[in-house]
Amino acid sequence: MKKRIVVTGLGVVSCLGHDVDTFYEQLLAGKSGVATINHFSCEGFPTRFAASIVNFDPGEYVDKKQARRIDPFIAYGMVAGKKALEQAKLGPEGLATIDKTRCGIILGSGMGGMSVFVDGVKTLAEKGLRRVTPFFIPYILPNMAGAALAMDVGFMGPNYSIATACATANNSIIAAASHIRNNEVDLMVCGGTEAAVLQMGVAGFCACKALSQRNDEPTRASRPWDRGRDGFVMGEGAGVIVLESLEHALKRGAPILAEYLGGGMSCDAYHMTEPRSDGEGVALCLRNALADAGITAENVDYVNAHATSTPVGDIAEVNALKKVFKKPEKILMNATKSMIGHSLGASGGIEAVATIKAITTGMVHPTINLEDPEPDLGFSLPTQAQKASIKVAISNSFGFGGHNATLVFGAYTH
Repeated sequence: MKKRIVVTGLGVVSCLGHDVDTFYEQLLAGKSGVATINHFSCEGFPTRFAASIVNFDPGEYVDKKQARRIDPFIAYGMVAGKKALEQAKLGPEGLATIDKTRCGIILGSGMGGMSVFVDGVKTLAEKGLRRVTPFFIPYILPNMAGAALAMDVGFMGPNYSIATACATANNSIIAAASHIRNNEVDLMVCGGTEAAVLQMGVAGFCACKALSQRNDEPTRASRPWDRGRDGFVMGEGAGVIVLESLEHALKRGAPILAEYLGGGMSCDAYHMTEPRSDGEGVALCLRNALADAGITAENVDYVNAHATSTPVGDIAEVNALKKVFKKPEKILMNATKSMIGHSLGASGGIEAVATIKAITTGMVHPTINLEDPEPDLGFSLPTQAQKASIKVAISNSFGFGGHNATLVFGAYTH
C-alpha cells in the first residue's frame, strides 16, 4: 500500500486576489483579471495587456526591508506559502509543534528573478559595475523563493526548485509527494511562483508570436477552445499547497481538504514550443498519472485543463484527453486561464488550488469567453458556475520543451 497523502493547506497570489476563498469566488463569478498594462511602457507592442499583479503588498508575511529588495517572484512564493501553512494550522504556534527536519519545500519557477535581472543589466550598462547590487545573483535564482520561505519557517527537509517552463508547479508537487511516500518527510510545501509580466517578459513572448493581440478587449482575449482564440494572455502569481502524510495530518488535527492520489509525467520529445500533433506525449502523461493514482479513466469526474487559448495547443490537449477518456461527455472540464491568463511556472500551482476548491465546494467554475466552441470537443464545458460532486479530478500542465505533468486529486474519505 502506498502511503496516503492529503492536502491540508492552500495559498495563492493572483490577479483575482491573494485570499483563496476570494480567488475562487471570483472564478465562480466568471470575473476576468486581465487588463491593459499601465505599470510599464509597452507602447508599440503587438500585445499591451496581461493578467498582472500590481501594487502588491506582502504585508506582515515578508520583512519590510527584505520586501524592498527581493524579486517579486520570491515575495509571491513566500506569501502564498505562509498563507497555505496558516490554513494548515501551521502559523507560528503550530510550527513550534512539528519536527522541522521532516518538513521540506519545493517551490518552482519557470523564469526566476526577471525584474532583478533586467534591472541589474540596466544598472551595469548605465552606471557600471560598482553600482550592481550584491543581491543580484541570489535574487535571480529560481530556488530562492523556497530558500527564503525555509529561512522564515525553519523547514530543514528537502528544498529545491524545479524549472520545466509551464509544467513547473505540477512537477514540483509530484516531486514533493514522492518525498512523503518515501518516508523522507512528513510534510511538504510545494507549488510554483512567477513574476514575468514586465517589459522584457512581454517583449519576449511577443517575439515568440505566442500572445493574443486583442488589445481592444483584454477581458475577452483569453478564450480557450473558442474558434476566435489568437494566443494566450500572460499572467503571474503563485499557487502553493501543503501536502502531508495522512497519519501526520490526523495526529496533529490538521484540516484535510482533499487527497493527493498521484501524478504522471512525460516528454513530447518533439518541438521546443509546439505540442505533438498526435497527442501521444500528453496521453502517456495522463496514463502514467492514473496508474500512479491506482484508478481508471472511468473514475475521473473533472479535468482542469492546461487550455492556454492557443490555436494549436487547445485542440492537441483535447485530442490527447480523448485517447484516454472514452466517454468525455461524462466529464466536466474547464479552463482557469480564461480568467487569470497563463502564469507560466505558477500556473499548475494556482490551478491545483482551483481544482481542490472545486472538490471541497462542490462547485466548478466556468470557462469564460467560450462563445463559438470548436466542433466535437466532446467534454462537458460549463460556461456558468455549476454544482458538481467531484470524487476524482485531474489538473494538467504542459511546458515549452515538451514537458507534461498531470496531478490527480480526490475527495478525502476516511
